[in-house]
Amino acid sequence: MAKRVAKKAGKRKGADLGFEEALEAVESIIERIESGEVGLEDSIAEYEKGAALLKRCRATLERAEQRIRELTAEELEESSRGG
Repeated sequence: MAKRVAKKAGKRKGADLGFEEALEAVESIIERIESGEVGLEDSIAEYEKGAALLKRCRATLERAEQRIRELTAEELEESSRGG
C-alpha cells in the first residue's frame, strides 16, 4: 500500500500532497533506505525529501492542534455564557 501511494506521491510535488499522502511517502522513503534499495547518494537525497515532508506534516499537525484549541475555547466561552 505505501509503495503504491509513494509512486503516486512521487509524481506530485511535496507541497501538493495531503497530510496522509505525505506521511505515507515518508514511510516509503524509510522502507527504501532501510532495505538498501537505494545507494548512498540516493539515500541522502531521499532523506532530504523525507525531512522536508516531515516538516510539512508537523506544521499541519500544529495548525490542527491550534484550531482544536481555538474551537475548544470558543465552546467553553459559549457554555459559560449559557448559550
